[in-house]
Amino acid sequence: MEDSVTPNISIALYHYLCQHIVGSEDHVKQIRMMNAVRDNLSSNKEVTIITSGSFGEGLDMRGSDFDIMMVLRHLEVYEDVKLQFNQNITYFSIEKDDVKPGYVQLRLDYSQFPRKLFKWCEEQNGKLNLSSTLYKQWFIQNSYGTIHGPCLSDRTGYFDIAVCLHCKTWISPAVQWITRSNNSWPSHNVKQSIIKHGVLLVPIGVKGSPNEELEWRVSFSVGEKFLINTLTHTQLLCYVLLKIILKDVITSFSECEDLLCSYFLKTIVFWISEELPQSVWKPDYIIQCFMRCFSRLVYCVEHSVCLNYFIPENNMFENKIVGRSREVLLEKLYMLHSYNWRCILFSDQIHNINSSIFNFHIEPHTLFAKDVEKILTSKLLHFANDNSTFRTSNTVNERTMMSLFSSDSSTCKDIYKFPCPAQTTH
Repeated sequence: MEDSVTPNISIALYHYLCQHIVGSEDHVKQIRMMNAVRDNLSSNKEVTIITSGSFGEGLDMRGSDFDIMMVLRHLEVYEDVKLQFNQNITYFSIEKDDVKPGYVQLRLDYSQFPRKLFKWCEEQNGKLNLSSTLYKQWFIQNSYGTIHGPCLSDRTGYFDIAVCLHCKTWISPAVQWITRSNNSWPSHNVKQSIIKHGVLLVPIGVKGSPNEELEWRVSFSVGEKFLINTLTHTQLLCYVLLKIILKDVITSFSECEDLLCSYFLKTIVFWISEELPQSVWKPDYIIQCFMRCFSRLVYCVEHSVCLNYFIPENNMFENKIVGRSREVLLEKLYMLHSYNWRCILFSDQIHNINSSIFNFHIEPHTLFAKDVEKILTSKLLHFANDNSTFRTSNTVNERTMMSLFSSDSSTCKDIYKFPCPAQTTH
């Protein structure tokens, strides 16, 4: 039986999330802007730095992952035709035969210094293919981290870094996405910006594939950042609620710990955002929107299907959400779903809203103060590590602040008038 939800309850939950969990819409925008400035100042002629993960999306909350994508500029990938040839660039072409949708192999086509690349390549059918495994191992040997999926993790596990390659053109397996949706989201201009950027390739293959070590996953991380940035704050908070349910409740059951990840939840929010009109995503409908997303998650697990947003032929649940593990996960999801929206109260981050939700008030200056506090204790200002390979220098921090001081945004300047507390570890 579903609870009757009044707009007042939805609005109270919306404000609670803004004050205690995520911050206001302006706060999220400030985090994103500072990430963009920092990435720009950290990049150089050799690499482009892109902050990703939850923090890259503007979410500085408990358990937020801090991921970095490092795109090597002297290596490029193309699918059909090179748009422009540069003798100082090493080129790889995409091979899609006998590879699962969403993955490719990379054949070495041209390099000014081919012998230097032999240590990263393996010969297959008379051609040199770039090995995702050897590629990661080389970077690990020249640092002090560990391999974590497609990423290199620092010694403390504080953040992951993925050393990526860039394909500057849109790839054919995702071409249907361009014309698939006729709804208002995403807009035509946003789509064109995503297509113009192309895609990234990250070093990881299909688990169990005979050519796993030679395969690379197509990453739409930059396109996904474009999409996340177009979501209303209500859409973003629905995504946050799903993440909280996953991190605080579902993964507390040992049998379910490694079955779901935030990327699956983000994919579900994208699909539903494409289906529903933008007019629905308002604070007074946040509970209904959240339940729509949560119900879709239950459906996906029931049918062991979660289609990649850009390449639907790639079922990300294939050979993953199956067997006894799926049955246990479904049991937990059914239990949570039976509580309707109140399932979020199982999280210790939200449970205390229950006593005040019918009499909830928030002062604008209080919300602003919370935003300032979150900025000052954020990962953005305290991103440093003993490992010099991954460290962002104090010079970059200073240049970031100088750029922000020269910004036209008075709100962003005001934040830096407050003294910075001691470094935190959250």
